[in-house]
Amino acid sequence: MSGPASTEQPDVIVVGAGPAGCAAAMAVARTAPELRVLVLDRADFPRDKPCGDGIAHEVEAELAALGFDVPRVFAGTVPVARLALRSPNGVLVHRPMPEPVHVVPRQLFDARLVRQVVERGIEVRRQPVRAVRPDAGGVAVDAGLRARVVIGADGAESVVRRSLAPSGRRLGPRPSPVALAIRGYAAEPAGRAGSGGSGGSADLADLAGSQFITMTERHWPAYAWSFPIGDGRANVGYGELLGDRPLRRADLLDRLHDLLPGLGGIDGLRAHRLPLSSGRPAIPDGPVLLAGDAQSMINPFTGEGIFYAVVSGALAGRAAAEAVTSGGDAGARYRQASRRRLGRHLAHTTAVARLGGRPGLIDAGLRAARADQRAFDDLVRFGLADGLLTGRLLRRLRFTG
Repeated sequence: MSGPASTEQPDVIVVGAGPAGCAAAMAVARTAPELRVLVLDRADFPRDKPCGDGIAHEVEAELAALGFDVPRVFAGTVPVARLALRSPNGVLVHRPMPEPVHVVPRQLFDARLVRQVVERGIEVRRQPVRAVRPDAGGVAVDAGLRARVVIGADGAESVVRRSLAPSGRRLGPRPSPVALAIRGYAAEPAGRAGSGGSGGSADLADLAGSQFITMTERHWPAYAWSFPIGDGRANVGYGELLGDRPLRRADLLDRLHDLLPGLGGIDGLRAHRLPLSSGRPAIPDGPVLLAGDAQSMINPFTGEGIFYAVVSGALAGRAAAEAVTSGGDAGARYRQASRRRLGRHLAHTTAVARLGGRPGLIDAGLRAARADQRAFDDLVRFGLADGLLTGRLLRRLRFTG
């Protein structure tokens, strides 16, 4: 069924121009350059997005595979080579990461991705989306747009996701667990001067220039972070799994200061919801796909979402392009590709999340990481990319748990 002559009809519409949406758009263009892709976002860029700003090394490889100029994306940023983790009961490990990460404010990172998408010849338009209606002829978007496939990359409060589940009906068998986090920018916390040693543990005074995550048994599961951005400031924040009791902004700030004492003034404070992947909705058949936060692609172990956003966006974009050019169902293609690419990893993270009420498990994991650099590397890949619970890590857990 074709729309009226006044209806604009790109082949694929991507709703949301964050990392998931940019990855999706580039994947369509790379898979089928003849297709017209339109990206819609309610905001102009650059725009702020509450996030920890940590971008794992694996994200660079995914972006490069999509055709992004990675050196331009990270130009002027300082790589961070070390990570310190403190468990709920005070087990502390401080080691080099397998590969350095970048800490890039999302205001900068997202704008650079959007710029390269536009340079690729893809239109990015400021336009809020209010209604998405799949039908036999494709997908109608608001009153004047229609596409063969729509990819919703519009975040935790996704309008596109709501179109798939009207009247509050859930897409999956269980409600998605949700964390609430607050983030801002401050001078690196006082008392963190020093070069840091080369061993597997450190005092808090040795953590300058390192990413730092500190967990607490109170309000568990919960943690605070401090990620240096290279100019004497750090992205600092606190996140906690939402329960039955309301969680106020003042509560989040109090708990942040408790875990990171010595913080001065914090600028740019913003709170955000994190729908965790352990409750992600099933990917249905049809011409409407979800990626990134809209698909609840947040690591339930760490809260990391940028790697998932880029990977899921790329998978959705390829599935959309293949469905338009070769036929078949876009949703089925996306579901199969997601299972191949991330299925084992997501099964492992979900299993850990279901044991997340046991802080002792985290203590054991950090003791394992403190004892063995390779176990630490496995833990980092598990939390920041698509790593698995390796035999090496599990053996160490048994020996040290």
